[in-house]
Amino acid sequence: MPHILLVEDDKRLSQLISRGLMENDMDVNTAYDGEKALKLAELMHFDLIITDIILPVKNGLDFCREIKVLKPNIPVIMLTALGTTDHKLEGFDSGADDYLTKPFEMRELTARIKVLLKRFSQQPQNTSSILQYEDIEMNLKLKTVNRSGTHIKLTPKEFNLMKFMLENPERVLSRVEIAENVWETHFDTGTNFIDVYINYIRKKIDKDFETKLIHTKAGMGFILKKGYEDHLQ
Repeated sequence: MPHILLVEDDKRLSQLISRGLMENDMDVNTAYDGEKALKLAELMHFDLIITDIILPVKNGLDFCREIKVLKPNIPVIMLTALGTTDHKLEGFDSGADDYLTKPFEMRELTARIKVLLKRFSQQPQNTSSILQYEDIEMNLKLKTVNRSGTHIKLTPKEFNLMKFMLENPERVLSRVEIAENVWETHFDTGTNFIDVYINYIRKKIDKDFETKLIHTKAGMGFILKKGYEDHLQ
């Protein structure tokens, strides 16, 4: 039975969500602020965390950043009333694996939980802690990225996107494929999350280097490749 940590300061809503999760065969512990949630997560094993952003003492973004350092393999869902694109980007930057806005349907939340649990349980064990392409080197254990010996600072979500591209070099990756593998979800067709994040890492990975490695294939997706012919884009 999956063990869920629910971090929600609205006690009535917390009770409703807890009841819904238990009716779907999940075990639930609750916390009402980010500081208590962090302590609880340090003491107990959880398979997944659901957290609000607006919380007393320590907000959900800070809580997510800290728990992803302590226990990076726990999937985190942000469940919040903050629904703008900027809010969602901030949530993903803090390390969240999925983002659901209130009001929501319980069956959608449970569906997303099951998808994340399945994905994280099937993650292959890396035989090497180093990913390389051309002069880019990523250390998966230390969570560092260097290009030609220059350290490049990435947010958690930028790191995961770069990791997916390094695992699939010289292959066009569609937006849907990136969304499924980096965000573990399908984005609404009206959003441009993927393009925004590609621009973020392109500025950090390519901007200060003569050889550009991250390219756009118009209408198809993105590719990590040296010497990609611009006239084909």
